[in-house]
Amino acid sequence: MVKRLGQITKINGRNIPQRGFQNKAPNRESGIALLIVLWVTALVIAIALSFSVMARTEIFSTITFKEQMINKYLAEAGMQRAIMEIFYRNTNKNTQITFEGEEPYLVDGTFYYGEMSNGYYKISINDESGKININALTDVSGLILNNLLVNLGTEKKTADTIVDSILDWRDADNLTRLSGAEDDYYMSLQNPYKAKNANFDNPEELLLIKGVTHEILYGNEERPGLINFITLYSSTDKININTASPEVLNSIPFMSDSDVEQIINYRKADNTKKDGTTIQTVIAGDYAKISQYISTSDSNVYTIEVLGCKEKSDNNTKGYPIKSVIIIEGNDRYRVLYYQSPANIKKS
Repeated sequence: MVKRLGQITKINGRNIPQRGFQNKAPNRESGIALLIVLWVTALVIAIALSFSVMARTEIFSTITFKEQMINKYLAEAGMQRAIMEIFYRNTNKNTQITFEGEEPYLVDGTFYYGEMSNGYYKISINDESGKININALTDVSGLILNNLLVNLGTEKKTADTIVDSILDWRDADNLTRLSGAEDDYYMSLQNPYKAKNANFDNPEELLLIKGVTHEILYGNEERPGLINFITLYSSTDKININTASPEVLNSIPFMSDSDVEQIINYRKADNTKKDGTTIQTVIAGDYAKISQYISTSDSNVYTIEVLGCKEKSDNNTKGYPIKSVIIIEGNDRYRVLYYQSPANIKKS
């Protein structure tokens, strides 16, 4: 007699274990090992990618730094060329005849290109007498500054505020002009300070003046900034029309567009100093009204702006810009009054 009891077979009273296939539990250890391998592989890949990105970034930074240094040295070379041209101009200022290719550089902000073995530089020179001197600003020359601000896109009300506030900033009293600002305004600001009651030490100080914004001072993609047309260094409040930019000329009261065009064309045709009599023949009937705002006297202070670039370009973002203001002392000496590197320079 045979009986089956579970996995035991009983034959004739004897228990015989049943032999056959048995179900085994899944191998959990093998699954865990696979997961570990996958995680380690992913980690190694992540580390490798990280090192790859870091290496590429380092290489790119090295290349960028190298190009920047090349551009900077090109700009410094352009700066020395500009200084040489200033001395050359002063030496040949009264020369009646110049040969082609040997004409002195204009000092009205005209751009000139120079080439070296590994790149280019673009330079412009401005005689400071052709700018508006904010350290010599008066109610009369303030009209020129006001017109300039409006021509650059500033609202008339804001222009009035800026001009009056500059005059208040420099004067010794605490009396506020019609649209100006004195201590009571500046001390009410979140970060208070007092009016200086003295001359400006640098152009960036204008950012402390009521109404002046970063965009007004430095400009934007569409318009130049005020900083390109002001100075601290000329000895007069009048504008030298031999060296003034078109923007400044257009801001002189009673100066018509036709007058500006004739002056610019006359300067280019004859790159020598023009006296008042010569200029009077150019602008004819308007001279009597304009004469109180203008002069024909050069200064010995110049702003030099240079852009060094491996490739010839008018785009300031592709090169290294530097800016300096120098004063000529004698026939072969100069002194740096202001230096900025990199600098915010005007576009061509």
